[in-house]
Amino acid sequence: MKQKIRQTALTRAANCVNREPQLREEVESNEVIDLTDKKQPPKTVLASSVIKSTSQSHLLSHQTSHDDLVSHTAAQQQQHLSELIHQQQQHYHRERELFMRRSIQLSMLEDPYTHHASGGGGAAAAAAAAAATAAANLLRPLSRTSSSPLVHLSSIGGSTGGGHQTAQQSMFSDTGQSAAGGDDDLPPPVNLTMQNRSRSLLSYTHEGLAASVAGSGGAASAVGSAATGASSTSGSPPVGMVLQLTTSSSASAIIGASREQKLRTTTTGLAFDSLMLKHVCACGDNANHPEHSGRLQSIWARLLGTGLAIRCDKLRSRKATQEELQTVHTEGHALLFGTSQLNRQKVDTSRVSFVRLACGGVGVDLDTTWNEHHTAAAARMAAGCVIDLSYKVARGENRNGFAVVRPPGHHAEADAAMGFCFFNSIALAARLLRHRMPHEMRRVLIVDWDVHHGNGTQQAFYDDASVLYLSVHRHDDGNFFPGTGGPAECGVGAGLGYNVNVAWSGGVNPPLGDAEYLAAFRTVVMPIARDFAPDIVLVSAGFDAAVGHPAPLGGYVVSPACFGYLTRELMQLANGKIVLALEGGYDLPAICDSAEECVRALLGESTTSTIAPSELARPPCQAAVETLQKTIAIQVSHWPCVKRFAHTVGLSALQAHSSEREESDTVTAMAGLSMQSLKR
Repeated sequence: MKQKIRQTALTRAANCVNREPQLREEVESNEVIDLTDKKQPPKTVLASSVIKSTSQSHLLSHQTSHDDLVSHTAAQQQQHLSELIHQQQQHYHRERELFMRRSIQLSMLEDPYTHHASGGGGAAAAAAAAAATAAANLLRPLSRTSSSPLVHLSSIGGSTGGGHQTAQQSMFSDTGQSAAGGDDDLPPPVNLTMQNRSRSLLSYTHEGLAASVAGSGGAASAVGSAATGASSTSGSPPVGMVLQLTTSSSASAIIGASREQKLRTTTTGLAFDSLMLKHVCACGDNANHPEHSGRLQSIWARLLGTGLAIRCDKLRSRKATQEELQTVHTEGHALLFGTSQLNRQKVDTSRVSFVRLACGGVGVDLDTTWNEHHTAAAARMAAGCVIDLSYKVARGENRNGFAVVRPPGHHAEADAAMGFCFFNSIALAARLLRHRMPHEMRRVLIVDWDVHHGNGTQQAFYDDASVLYLSVHRHDDGNFFPGTGGPAECGVGAGLGYNVNVAWSGGVNPPLGDAEYLAAFRTVVMPIARDFAPDIVLVSAGFDAAVGHPAPLGGYVVSPACFGYLTRELMQLANGKIVLALEGGYDLPAICDSAEECVRALLGESTTSTIAPSELARPPCQAAVETLQKTIAIQVSHWPCVKRFAHTVGLSALQAHSSEREESDTVTAMAGLSMQSLKR
């Protein structure tokens, strides 16, 4: 009996051993991967295995323990392998970005602004010719980043691509809008995921690249020389550099990394976006409308052609949000002129009536055209550019800035669009700086030298002592558009004395020019501005007082060199924190020359043209003298500092300078006599 029982046990054990592979196969065919815990290796759970005997349970338990041990060891090996692969990928991408960054810096060897010596003229010329031949075979695509202008880059142009990604995201978070706008028709934000890296294409063209590599004895020494040259140019690439990018996301990431050093060194910021060019009348004829897209195209082409744009930091533009617009404008106004037609149906439009223009287009009034598809986006873009550029200058990310924007803004009131203006960009920037940086931006100075008075800006801060509005404009006793801005309009309540108007009268016979504007800045604008001691200066930089404008649009003859001089004067305030935003100006050669002079001044360059000696020696006309005397008489109770310069109102710039020098010498001599008396 015992032998039979023993034989039975051995038979059953053999059957269990024979069924083990079958059981294991069954288990493997019914396993389910648990992915709920992302930090641990995937777990294997049994879905439908059923154990029917204790011996099977024992063998399965033993097998499971063995499998768990093997699985744990394999998981550790897999985790270690994954870490090694991840480290290799990180090292690869770091090396790749470093290589591309050095490739960009290679083109800075021939920087015209560093004036560093170079040897081997004949060999360098031959190498440059060879490089030029090679460059002709490279691709020349267009450069376009998210919502930046689409422009052809050439040897006289510059990259208009976006900046460093981290800085951009910080900027957007600071200004209350993410990179992806809801109803904006801008391209989507750049996708920097790994899947898109394989689709990247980046091409560089620089005629001196081969010469620089050959002249330095290899790529390594060329990179070192390029890095030295780049550091000596304050992060600004030379004019001769041609940098061309595709719309690839990883290409945008590479150029963002390459400009990291540039962002660390503050320079002049430029704001521009091609979306603002789409704001045109439905008639399509610019001849009927002085405020047209050619204004921006001409100025931007001038800045590119002169190499000034490439020396500046191009702002990544974006549209102002509804919340930002409503800090100055009413909710109804912001929705009416800043959203789509569907949203405008919810707004009470009883106060606004669009009119049919003689040209066949549509307008808010007889001057201010309206394009159903593009005006709202362009107006919001102009406001967003000025807001962000002002914020970057206030934070020290840019030393100063110039916003090439349209439509203009200083006529737009809280609930009214007029004079080509829909949203008051300068007023929005000032208000938001005060809200977002109340301790750093305690006092904001707005200088408006547009030939038309900025009625909207004056209205926005008429009772605000933290914002000083100072305007120099043609008034003609209220008979010149918009009719506001008389010398007696000084503010109300807490803002009394913080609204100063230099309101020219007397028509255009003779037309006012450099002599009158120099006298206004010398006797009124700069003394009050210094006494106010602003933390930042915002300028409504309209150039319709420049020579070339007919009497209905301006009629004055201020030179571009004078606008450059006025910019340099204002740069003495607020530690140089100054932002110019384009307002009016409709004669294309005049506004291009004036904008160029202002940007040169912001960059710290010497002017290419000087104020005419005849204007420096000419006293202001009698009508201008009377205006300045009247302004001083009104403002002296609010700003006693103007009394000191009242006697120089009728003097020319040269005479006033000589008088100031004599006064300074007299004061110095008297101080010396006083010290001698004390010693005795």
